[in-house]
Amino acid sequence: MTENSQATPSFVVHVPDAELEPEPLDPGQIVSGTPVVTGKVLWESADGKQSRGIWQITPGVVTDTEANELFVVVSGRATIEIEGGGPLEVGPGDAAILREGDRTTWTVHETLRKAYHISL
Repeated sequence: MTENSQATPSFVVHVPDAELEPEPLDPGQIVSGTPVVTGKVLWESADGKQSRGIWQITPGVVTDTEANELFVVVSGRATIEIEGGGPLEVGPGDAAILREGDRTTWTVHETLRKAYHISL
């Protein structure tokens, strides 16, 4: 039996208006503003090394160290500065890939909602 067939049956979620739950944001990550993070894990592998879900952040500037992630922006806009690399401008319909260990600074211009897949 494969990992995908064990737990969750196939399903659909309308990402733009899915209900999200508060997620803690380490105050040390906030550079400016008062960003609020919400999210919802839709699926997680049995070993906890992969997850898929929805994540949202309100305007502000935050730092992060990334996991190996693919995400698609559903709404909002942000500039993601990657230490040692160029900026990524993301908005609705954009797919982005972040590498594990990337040190980033997110400047969120409009509340950003994304659907993601993370591999640890």
